[in-house]
Amino acid sequence: MEFDSLRTFNFESLNNAVDDWSKVVKSLEELADSADKGLRTRANKANWSGVNAKVSRQFIGKTAGEFSDANAQATSIRNILRDTRGELQTFQGQLKAALERASSKNLTVASTADGGFTVTKVVHPDRAAKGTDVPAGSPDDATTLRDEIQAILDRATESDTSAARVLKALVDQTDHGFSGARYADRDAGANALKEADRLAALARKKPADMSVEDFDAINAGLKKYGTDELFAERFATVLGPKGTLDFWAGLNDPQRNMELTSRRADDLDDLQKHLGITLATASHGDALAMTTWKREMVDLAGQPLNRDTHVMGAQVMSNLMRWGDYDDRFLGEYGAELVRTEKKLSDNGSHVPMGWQHMAADPLLNRTGTDSGSDPMTGFLKALANNPGAATDFFGEPFTTDDDGKQELSNFQYFFEERDWPEGPGEGENDAKTGRDYMAEALESALTGHPAGELPTPDTPQHTPQQAALMKSLVESISDEPERFTDHMYMGDSIGQITSEYLPDINRSLRGEGLGNTNQLLPIAGAAIELGQQHSTRFLVTIGQSPEAYAAVEVGQARYTADLMDYHLNPNLPEDRRFPHPPKDTIEAIAHQTGHINGTLAIGRQEAVTGAAAQEVAAFTDSIDQQKNIWSGAIGTGVGVGVSFIATPVGGAIAGGVASTVGSVVLEGIFKQSETDALQNAGKEAADLWAVSQQNSVAHVQAAAEIAAGAHDATYQDQVREWILVATKSGFTEASAGAQHMADDLTTEIQP
Repeated sequence: MEFDSLRTFNFESLNNAVDDWSKVVKSLEELADSADKGLRTRANKANWSGVNAKVSRQFIGKTAGEFSDANAQATSIRNILRDTRGELQTFQGQLKAALERASSKNLTVASTADGGFTVTKVVHPDRAAKGTDVPAGSPDDATTLRDEIQAILDRATESDTSAARVLKALVDQTDHGFSGARYADRDAGANALKEADRLAALARKKPADMSVEDFDAINAGLKKYGTDELFAERFATVLGPKGTLDFWAGLNDPQRNMELTSRRADDLDDLQKHLGITLATASHGDALAMTTWKREMVDLAGQPLNRDTHVMGAQVMSNLMRWGDYDDRFLGEYGAELVRTEKKLSDNGSHVPMGWQHMAADPLLNRTGTDSGSDPMTGFLKALANNPGAATDFFGEPFTTDDDGKQELSNFQYFFEERDWPEGPGEGENDAKTGRDYMAEALESALTGHPAGELPTPDTPQHTPQQAALMKSLVESISDEPERFTDHMYMGDSIGQITSEYLPDINRSLRGEGLGNTNQLLPIAGAAIELGQQHSTRFLVTIGQSPEAYAAVEVGQARYTADLMDYHLNPNLPEDRRFPHPPKDTIEAIAHQTGHINGTLAIGRQEAVTGAAAQEVAAFTDSIDQQKNIWSGAIGTGVGVGVSFIATPVGGAIAGGVASTVGSVVLEGIFKQSETDALQNAGKEAADLWAVSQQNSVAHVQAAAEIAAGAHDATYQDQVREWILVATKSGFTEASAGAQHMADDLTTEIQP
């Protein structure tokens, strides 16, 4: 900052800029609020179909999000300008005060041609005329004033240049759209960039030269700033893709720094997490430096880290991808390179990939304790579990093709059905189990449209044709070879959640045509699946043997039944969507469907308890209680078992309906019930287990129908209990007959 520039600076332009940006912020706040409460909410309630269900709805959601990001960026720019203006005004005031004090000490300050300044005496005491009163002062006054003014200019320069640096970083971060970074003032943004430079410099040290203090500083800094977009991008690009891999690999090589590894061994898992989140945040930047970083990281995935090791780049990077939401495009390109490498190392998947099997001398690149980290697919699949869009695309991609370019094996078929998973390094440490478990989580993300372990929200997209095709493949795969699930039942929580969000499709397949008008009875928004009754039956019997899957589907079916009852008993339902039968037939048809689903599941549970597996009944009751706890947090949100069921407010099929009320009341009733005592008293007798399942199902359906009928002032409210009792039991009877006919090879004892 030049002396004259600060002394004579006119703040009018900067004041106008702050005022203009404040107006922009206010306008964008209103637009963001309108987009979220108006545009997004209406889009979520609209009855989308066809291409619009996949394209328009998601586009509107992303557009609404862009308004929020635009508001965030504008707010940050306004805050930085306002903060910088305040600081420069303060520095200008300090400079003018210093100049006023100078005259009282017989000093004057003049600017120089190079932008600097000089401090001289106004009247030298030795040359003053007789009678002239020269202000008293010490010989050091000129030096003190010079240093004071220079310090003011230095602080003003730092304020001005750091503001410019942060503003440029904000604008450059995204080539298209807006940055979501939020800064309350200039210092916040400037400090984030400084910390990124400092910590990246520490991470670039050779492992042998890194101190415990360096490690602690990096770990604390990444924990504090890992989700800061400017920090994350600067840290990643300064460290570089190769530097990132060398940093994590070096820390996990005890031969490189024995003292550091031993003293901070218990903190490596935290650093792994914070580093992964930082890189995930950075991956969303599309500035040239970050785009180059992502491209180079993909190129390094299939290459050895250096000449002295067989560890490949993907083995290092994949272990840093277990946390955070990585950019979709980056995950797609990285995953494609990873698959190409695996095909090369496994002869197109014909054996365990060479190099992915953990050997005794290999470093532990994963510090979470779940697996060794030598199989890069494990960490990558965990990344897909956090990113639905990338996951759906990945599983639909071809793994192998024939000479004519026709797909022979998809990624889903290879990973779920064919892959030889590398085992762990010793007893009690099974890399294959963790890998398959993360694969199931990735499938949950891919098929549901939301991250694994979460419930759908109003913003969750309706099922796409790509997802529907993948679900069809999953059902048929488990139906054809149940061992793909029963040999790995730790996948039950994910497979169960997936199934609960496709209950409209499963119900349709089990009903068949029956009374006809299945599409009206069981409406679906988004893409529907054409499933065969045999495949669905065998699938439900199989996953019903898992306590977690059983619980997810049973609780999901209860909510789905509540939504169906409310939908069909609402007198405002348009005629063209109405099931063309009297209320009694409609209620009985829904009750029969629920009985068929729950009865088929119950056969699976019978097999798990009374068959060779001999599972404890308590495992099922505990899982049901856990599932109820999960769903209790969703009561009142108006979200059913999935966004592809148009009876929920998500689809907006009901004008002025009470679906959320009915569903919530029914779930609250279910949560108050407990199957534990009844099931434990039933012991392991198939007939008793069957009776408890049937009794519980009848109670759920009766509650749903009574509440829905009462909410809509139906005249037949006092008749629904008897209708449901008979219809639900008939559904159980059909389930028993269907399983005996289509799945007798899966059970020891089908008949109750």
